Amino acid sequence: MVVPANHIRQIAMPHSARTAATDRLAQDAADLQAALARLLRVYQFRDRDRICCHDVSVTQCHALELLVERGAMRSQALSDALLLDKSTTTRVVDALVRKGYAERSPDLEDRRAVRLRATTAGRRLVQRINDDLVAQQRALLADLPAEVRRGTIETLDRLAGLAERRFLDAGGCGPGACAPSEGRRPGCA
Repeated sequence: MVVPANHIRQIAMPHSARTAATDRLAQDAADLQAALARLLRVYQFRDRDRICCHDVSVTQCHALELLVERGAMRSQALSDALLLDKSTTTRVVDALVRKGYAERSPDLEDRRAVRLRATTAGRRLVQRINDDLVAQQRALLADLPAEVRRGTIETLDRLAGLAERRFLDAGGCGPGACAPSEGRRPGCA
């Protein structure tokens, strides 16, 4: 039987040290949850206030960003990327099309399907919004020393990657992930 290295360290550690490490991890997890909740709350309101000044909702902005970053895609792919159900995505896209920021075209691979893409106006809008938000980040980061800035960015990027793998790629908490009849999936609170 092969024992993973982290279990070997735990076996070699005295019980009191394992308990202290477990307690520290639990406290760190609680502190991370509090810090992320606070940060996300601030950014959620910042995004709502700043993005809505550009004639789109935050969800419409996220959809448009994906169409700019990833190129033309089917509605289902956009729904999956946004973690929204198809009917909500349709309403979001309808609004973007109405405003001239996105358009629908026949899918060349499947004539029954439709592809969505950002228009030139949509790409310009995403650039304006991004420029505005980056300027705000620049002002925020100016108060931190360079090594703290880099470390913070690297840590947040690593946490985002870990969270994507843990909660999204593993079938975590996307739309319908925790239907009442199914009970909770791993990673869902």
